[in-house]
Amino acid sequence: MKAIWSGSLSFGLVNIPVKLYSAVNPRPVSFKLIHEKDNSPIEYKRWCVEGKHEVPWNEVVKGVNIGEGSFYVFSKRELAGLRPKRSEVIEVHEFVSSDLIGPILVDGNYYLGPERAGQKAFFLLREVLIKEGRAAIGSFVMRDREYLCAIQPYGPGLLLTTMNYDEEMRSNEEVEGLAEPPSLKKDELELAKELVKKLSKPRLDISRFHDTYVSSIKELLKEREEGHVVQVKEEVPQATSEENLLDALKASLEG
Repeated sequence: MKAIWSGSLSFGLVNIPVKLYSAVNPRPVSFKLIHEKDNSPIEYKRWCVEGKHEVPWNEVVKGVNIGEGSFYVFSKRELAGLRPKRSEVIEVHEFVSSDLIGPILVDGNYYLGPERAGQKAFFLLREVLIKEGRAAIGSFVMRDREYLCAIQPYGPGLLLTTMNYDEEMRSNEEVEGLAEPPSLKKDELELAKELVKKLSKPRLDISRFHDTYVSSIKELLKEREEGHVVQVKEEVPQATSEENLLDALKASLEG
């Protein structure tokens, strides 16, 4: 596995040489935008709205809308000065209970591995985090961006989770439909509990699940390459109404 970042993990006066690796390998289907009438690819152009003409890259600058159609334009020197300075250190600021790393905080996951010179300190930190049930909270710079992160034991090593900053997260208090929850009937609760028990598994086997959207597209392309005409129908599930909720729960248990 090829490392995407290397540096050191620092807490107190301890510096551990480490490498960072991608923990996931997304495999989406790569779509291209096509003109429906003649089946030709669509190109994007840098278009000047005011002058009604295409703009070459060497005349493009970056700016921020400051209101009423006005923009503050940044020079390349300004942007370079504001950019986070390259860092080769993951600096640990504090340790917290692992339970406090809620799902809304998670942005992405990476594996941390030790360099040979830092193996003992790496595994010492891992063992302490396991025994104490703690996660290390730190920060580092990668690809011109400063990340907040949590470091926790995972498998034989450590998992580094990049986290959202407080100002990036939104509250769900303004989500429609949550302000006044409806009253729930006892028999509905009991049947729902039975259905949850029926569908419960002792452990999560993630290998049982696959991206059916990607596999369906690949299968469709294969069928068409072989000359088969395939018709795809969209199936829209109907919402279960309050009147039908009890019947739906009973049918689910019987099925």
